[in-house]
Amino acid sequence: MLDPERIRRMRARAQALAEGVREDSVEAVLRRALAIQAQDATAADLGIRVRGRGIGARDVRAAYENERSVVRTWLMRGTLHTVAAEDVRRLLRLLAPRLLDGTSRRYRELGLDEGLRERADRLVRDALTTHGPLTRQELTDRLGTLGVPPEGQAAFHLIRHAALTGIVCHGPERAGEATYALLDDWVPVQPEDAGEESESDLAELALRYLKSHGPVDAEDFATWSGLPITWARKAWKALAWSGAITDDGAPTGSVDPAEDSVAMSSEAPDVRMLPAYDGYLVGYRSRESAVPAAYEHRVRPGGGLIRPTITVDGLAVATWTRLAGGRTIEVSAFEPLSAVVEAGIEAERSKVVGFLRPAV
Repeated sequence: MLDPERIRRMRARAQALAEGVREDSVEAVLRRALAIQAQDATAADLGIRVRGRGIGARDVRAAYENERSVVRTWLMRGTLHTVAAEDVRRLLRLLAPRLLDGTSRRYRELGLDEGLRERADRLVRDALTTHGPLTRQELTDRLGTLGVPPEGQAAFHLIRHAALTGIVCHGPERAGEATYALLDDWVPVQPEDAGEESESDLAELALRYLKSHGPVDAEDFATWSGLPITWARKAWKALAWSGAITDDGAPTGSVDPAEDSVAMSSEAPDVRMLPAYDGYLVGYRSRESAVPAAYEHRVRPGGGLIRPTITVDGLAVATWTRLAGGRTIEVSAFEPLSAVVEAGIEAERSKVVGFLRPAV
């Protein structure tokens, strides 16, 4: 049986957030972490930075817009995530049908019947085919020709519908504003992208989640993915049957006792500044292994907010806040910190400020 500290360290290491583990490129970060929550675009960029080695804001933007190796769209739990381009269609194939079904009541409330949604999908596709990437306002203006009001949430839900049906994804920034692009233009279709959702998609997602977040269980997987618990348990049985998961909920072969013993006795703390809504803090059914119970309210003060948090070897020790447009960072420690941790925080603070305000 794994103790809480070992679970924490293994999870943090799996997420490239402890023991010096970092990835060398944006794409490698996403392949390892599987997904970065991205309803806050800046937080998503910082979530990539904290898992990388020497990754700057320009590198992140290049991965999105030049390499197109990562994509931002609505996926797990209906929330915006950034994922590797190679994963986006498989994830949509598995998750989108349930997300669309789960939004049906909201569609009715907004008067967006199936016919209107289909017409909106065609309009959005035609507009982006003709004009290239467009902003939300530009798409909203065009949706007005179908009688969709510019105010309220109707236009947003139609754009999101087009994303969930695989028509659009987030495109390049234009003067600091997000745009939407055709997914087929942004990420060309590959032969393996064809077909309907299948059990293999579920099994693959469960295995990827296990490797990127483990030790975990079926309830963690259901919480993270938004899939029904019955699906999660089915996937977990398949993992157990295949021998991919240990009795402790870790990926088979992931625990080397000698390596783990050395890592846990290391005297050099690994300090990381996690952004708001980081997957390390929202990717499980609870945060008890990463956040001391006495300080849970500091990390999650209410209203769905998960604050930017500082971890040491995967354990939350403080929260932090950007001030003056990212020029300074205020740290609020839960308890007095050692000099070596303070030094680690100062080094991370300098890197975050440099990331947010890169030299010209």
